[in-house]
Amino acid sequence: MFAPLILSLVLAVQSVPAQTTQLPPPPPPVPAAVTPPVEVAAPDTRPYVALKTDAGTIVVRLEDKRAPISSANFLRYVDSKRMDGFKFYRTTRSWGEGNKLIQAGNRGDPRTNFPPIAHEPTTKTGLTNCDGALVMAHLRPGDATTDFFLLLSDIKGFDADAPGGDGAGFAVFGEIASGRDVAEKIFAMPVSETAGEGVMRGQILDPAVTILSARRVPAPADAPKGCVVKAPPVPAP
Repeated sequence: MFAPLILSLVLAVQSVPAQTTQLPPPPPPVPAAVTPPVEVAAPDTRPYVALKTDAGTIVVRLEDKRAPISSANFLRYVDSKRMDGFKFYRTTRSWGEGNKLIQAGNRGDPRTNFPPIAHEPTTKTGLTNCDGALVMAHLRPGDATTDFFLLLSDIKGFDADAPGGDGAGFAVFGEIASGRDVAEKIFAMPVSETAGEGVMRGQILDPAVTILSARRVPAPADAPKGCVVKAPPVPAP
């Protein structure tokens, strides 16, 4: 009596299609949201130097990768402490707003100068004489030692490729990172009416401003991007 019933149940199970006896496949996994990588700014390894003067402190940033010769020369005076006592002694206030700079250098014993350095034209360094630039001063390319300019306006005529220039120009190797107000204060200081020769007559500060100390300092967190590095050329359409 039970055997036919069991047989009928077995046949009934076997007659059901296999797929109806299985669970439905699980839904495909939902992909995790892709978080774009956070760009971490590369650390600023360029040297910074604080020039502590009796008018206040100016911090300059050196472009040591683009202008290694001029930067190394400047740092040599800093690290040996020979820059202590140098003077800001010149302002070009008489040249007007379009050619503003102050000049500093060794106004003491020239025997403490290191040898002159090779000239680094802006056409090779990719830098430019913009407002705020730190620039080597020279009488002729290749005789620069201690003197440097801080530009307080664009003076693109100092670039090596300036129209009508001498093809050499003046070597940019850094720029003001902070203390612009101090540089402007020096620019506006009194000058001697008689000191100086040629174009420098009437531009000699009286009294000069002394660099009390020049020391390397860490890169400030809020250092400005700056202007001395030229933007890459725009490709022709």
